[in-house]
Amino acid sequence: MADFHYYEPSQGHGLRHDPFNAIVGPRPIGWISSKDAKGHVNLAPYSFFNAFCYVPPIIGFSSTGWKDSVANIQETREFTWNLVTKHVAEQMNMTSASVPHETDEFTISGLTKAPSRKVDVPRVGESLVSFECKLTQMIQLEGADGKKADAWVTFGEVVAVHIDKSLIRDGVYQTAEAYPILRAGRMGDYAQIRPDIMFEMIRPR
Repeated sequence: MADFHYYEPSQGHGLRHDPFNAIVGPRPIGWISSKDAKGHVNLAPYSFFNAFCYVPPIIGFSSTGWKDSVANIQETREFTWNLVTKHVAEQMNMTSASVPHETDEFTISGLTKAPSRKVDVPRVGESLVSFECKLTQMIQLEGADGKKADAWVTFGEVVAVHIDKSLIRDGVYQTAEAYPILRAGRMGDYAQIRPDIMFEMIRPR
């Protein structure tokens, strides 16, 4: 029998760094572009992000604290998600800085605003894949005791998709050839998906 470190989160983890987001990882990154009603654009990464439904296609991200992305999306009900790959990792990291609301993260990171077709929010021009999304739900999380948490989950329906054609072969999107990076916990750990670490396992019928 293995020797387990046991803890109850409400009582503290007893370690130098909270292991929760390192255990639940690596996770895809929600690089979210949004715009407020006055036209101020925001771009920020969220590590609590994933896909939740095929039909309609729905993605979602959780924000700890009521941040600009959440406020903007509540106002305009639109946003874009942009794939984070190794070639834009540094720029993504720059957009995680806490800056005044009016600051344009596209400008400070040197990224290109690419026009969207179905929403009035720019995509990251350097991203190999982008989703245009419309808000479906925004939920404040709560604990088992019913107490509200300082966290909001934003869900959006994907209404348009942009994929760099170099990533499509024989009609199949090649996940690893985009070299996406994923959040892996601690203060700044990331993982990268590469073709040499992929393997296939077909589900039983």
